[in-house]
Amino acid sequence: MSKRVMLIEDEPNIIEAISFILSREGLSVDTHSDGTTANDKLRASPPDLLILDVMLPGKSGYDILRELREEADTAELPVLMLTARGQSRDREMAERAGVSAFMTKPFSNAEMLEQVRALMAETS
Repeated sequence: MSKRVMLIEDEPNIIEAISFILSREGLSVDTHSDGTTANDKLRASPPDLLILDVMLPGKSGYDILRELREEADTAELPVLMLTARGQSRDREMAERAGVSAFMTKPFSNAEMLEQVRALMAETS
């Protein structure tokens, strides 16, 4: 059975690129673009890995991550956070919220795959 990745991102070009890269790697990719309903979607169908954008409509990635870490079912879920703003303050906020890994946009396909493989290896 293939591993499942949930991508919560609101930029169509990034959704398409990441979905393509990960599907080619043999992963099943679900996408969602609304921060307000993201945690409901995650609870309904928990993935093996979450790729989460910081800036989303309705609710920030930081808030979504904090809520995930407070629930027993999702407290250990590996989360790769993406942001267009690579300032150290953003990284610190993500680390305080419990992120597993942090990546600044734009990123290379190889960089994305390397990070996903590393996080998936930790859960195996």
